[in-house]
Amino acid sequence: MELIHKYYKDNFNISDRDWEVFASKLEYNEFPKKQTILQEGQVENYLSFIETGLVRFYIPKEENELTFAFVFNHNFFSAYDSFLTQSPSKYRVETITDSSFWRISYNDLQAVYAETEIGNLIGRKASEELFIKKSERELSLLNKSPEERYLDLFSEKPEVIKEIPLKYIASYIGVTPQALSRIRKRIS
Repeated sequence: MELIHKYYKDNFNISDRDWEVFASKLEYNEFPKKQTILQEGQVENYLSFIETGLVRFYIPKEENELTFAFVFNHNFFSAYDSFLTQSPSKYRVETITDSSFWRISYNDLQAVYAETEIGNLIGRKASEELFIKKSERELSLLNKSPEERYLDLFSEKPEVIKEIPLKYIASYIGVTPQALSRIRKRIS
């Protein structure tokens, strides 16, 4: 929880009272590796901050799963479209490694918005971060080659990428596992 407190203190000068209200609504959860956190068809009820670990977002298909996002430690995540609209998710979220999160439920976040001076700023900042990540991903898919997407992912978190199965990385950059092997061979 100290990471989140420091983040909001440094960026927003959150008052002690507002922090106490916000912190009282947070819940801590630990999940083992390969744990499904959200199934397609379920409503996302949490905005989460990864203290430790790694999660992926994917669409299950009969032949191949389509991985479209990875979220690393010290970042917010949510199936945000489902969270905002409180409608069923069209994809799954699962841990890739043992992970720990601080989470706030949709209803508790609404209460923080109503009860604190800084509540809307807290929500807006998380929303902005999620939007920026989504925009960067879309631009990457439109403007970069699979090799460039692989190098971007590798440069973002080189120590963590070793934890991600190659078939997930291949799906994320939009190639087959065999094409990923050729990319890796070419750049090594």
